[in-house]
Amino acid sequence: MIKMAQNLCGADDQPGARMLSKALMASMKCISVAGMAWLMSGTPVCMPAQADPPQTHSETAAAANTHAQNMTPFTKPPDTVLRKQLTREQYEVTQKAATEPPFRNAFWDNHEPGIYVDVVSGDPLFSSLDKFDSGCGWPSFSKPVSSAKVVEKEDYSYGMDRTEVRSSMADSHLGHVFDDGPGPSHLRYCINSAALRFIPVQEMEARGYGNLLGPFIKAGLYKAPGTNAAPTNP
Repeated sequence: MIKMAQNLCGADDQPGARMLSKALMASMKCISVAGMAWLMSGTPVCMPAQADPPQTHSETAAAANTHAQNMTPFTKPPDTVLRKQLTREQYEVTQKAATEPPFRNAFWDNHEPGIYVDVVSGDPLFSSLDKFDSGCGWPSFSKPVSSAKVVEKEDYSYGMDRTEVRSSMADSHLGHVFDDGPGPSHLRYCINSAALRFIPVQEMEARGYGNLLGPFIKAGLYKAPGTNAAPTNP
């Protein structure tokens, strides 16, 4: 791994090679065999999808937002509808358990306060308050907003023993959970950006997620209605 990092960074950049090697090792814990082939070759073979238009403009985003605001029971659309509503990458990840490329996805380095919801159902899954930089190239969280929002299943695909994470409402494949995260849980939910839609904290109330603003108000990232206290910068 060090040799590969030296080839990428240059033989004279030993500190850079060591840092890149560490990131590559963290990345390989998250991805499938196909994903490893992508990382080693530099060719995006782990995903049949190519770059898609911004997911916030998809029909699924609008449908999920309507569901959140109206609080109506969610019924998962048939596969033919999902293929039209989702981008190609979103469909392959959520419905076929594909893996998007590390460091080339929407939210791996997003530091804005807000919540991450299921791109299919709009159900809230993770909070920026629990997001951390794991160095693996995918969004990483120490926990979901509620344990009831996700389902964990044993995954022995590609000859590996991992724990898959799926959304409980829409049964979307999200990623995997590992036990090398920060305390106290030491969990790292390694999640595909393509399975998520980000709701900025300033838009949560208007989009029907006002019940999740409490922790952001407590953290000083959002001004509670009727108060004069200004939110602090993240």
